[in-house]
Amino acid sequence: MHGAGLNAAGRNRARGFTLIEIAIVVMIVGILATIAYPSYQDQMRKSRRSDAKNALMAAVNRQEQYVLDHNGYTDDMKNLGYGTDPALSEEGYYSVAAETDNCAATGVRCRSYTLTATPVVGKPQAADAKCTEFSVTSTGVRSAEGSL
Repeated sequence: MHGAGLNAAGRNRARGFTLIEIAIVVMIVGILATIAYPSYQDQMRKSRRSDAKNALMAAVNRQEQYVLDHNGYTDDMKNLGYGTDPALSEEGYYSVAAETDNCAATGVRCRSYTLTATPVVGKPQAADAKCTEFSVTSTGVRSAEGSL
């Protein structure tokens, strides 16, 4: 009995968090989220740029096969086996278009091309101001436009 009385008298009162403590935690989490979210978005944009690069390299391979089969390049992505012109990248963040020196209109076989990948409007990459366009030419020159 003696132990039972001691427990009742010496028992600590259960205590929860105060409203001020919760407000401080919420404020700290909010500050961290404000700092971290833009960095996260920027990192995601950077990682999605590989979608454009992969799409361009695939189109380069198709152009090279096309020139072997037809003795000239094309400016129509449908001729390269894509369903649309311009073609969509695998993940759908970029559209890829081909451009020649208008040689097909004059009846001369096209000897050069430029492939350009641009972000699709309405997709997350459209907000990527650092890389607004990627391109590669038939001579292998690669470039990226934007506010790097």
